Amino acid sequence: MDKKDWLAKNFEETRGHLKSVAYRMLGSTGEAEDAVQEAWIRLNRSESEKIENLNGWLTTVVSRVCLDMLRSRKTRGEAPLDERFSDVSHEKAGNPEADYMIADAVGPALLVVLDLLTPAERIAFVLHDLFDLSFEEIAPIIDRTEETTRQLASRARRRVRGAETPHEDLERRQEVVAAFVTASRDGQFEALIRLLHPHATLRADETAIKIAEANKAKGAPQFQREIKGAANVANTLKGKAAAAQLALINGAPGMTWAPGGKPVVAFCFTIEDGKIVDIEIVMDRKSLEDVEIEIIGS
Repeated sequence: MDKKDWLAKNFEETRGHLKSVAYRMLGSTGEAEDAVQEAWIRLNRSESEKIENLNGWLTTVVSRVCLDMLRSRKTRGEAPLDERFSDVSHEKAGNPEADYMIADAVGPALLVVLDLLTPAERIAFVLHDLFDLSFEEIAPIIDRTEETTRQLASRARRRVRGAETPHEDLERRQEVVAAFVTASRDGQFEALIRLLHPHATLRADETAIKIAEANKAKGAPQFQREIKGAANVANTLKGKAAAAQLALINGAPGMTWAPGGKPVVAFCFTIEDGKIVDIEIVMDRKSLEDVEIEIIGS
């Protein structure tokens, strides 16, 4: 068997997996097929004899192609969801391979939620949560550090959960964050404790930790990679939110600091049963590009 035949045989063996990966990322069978075909073209142009793990290499290529397609969507505007789902139903009819892919892929409800994510969040979430790739494997695909990739997947997971909650719950979570901002700003330790889950966690990226340390003399809160427990989180943020503004962080209630109207940090909250269980501080400039921040109050 010559090289071309060997490549074709092995590519066909992994085609179903690749289409499933692409569909979960793109939500369109047509676009998924295009992404897989692009991977085949790139494989033929590559030095394939140097590829040690063909399945892994192809998954990486398809993921990068999907990332570019998602970013392009953001630029030109999304296709209507009903149009893309209609496309799925049309291609599925009388096509056993499409039937297999659709049956193995996420349902329309989750696809609607995934459309709320940024491209990098979507790739990190799909590859880690749906295909069990490690953050070490995903990081180079989206050009992020392993830690940032972990945070993107975590943020996506919270957004997926949050998008599935009713409107009334969204309003309640906004009230909780607003109360937290007020309590933090006023240094109300007991009020903060009431709002935090006993096992609440505060996480900060490296940029936030370094900037906070550099401004320690000015009263900046002293962040760490992870601070656990309601009392420790409350003590860290007590009296430290003088300049904080309420915001929607990727559509979820949160807060930001935006000198001159330009957000330089995002506080992402996870709220369950009316209690704050997790606060993630994003200050890395590149990571902030993946965060949509809409200031809604002061």
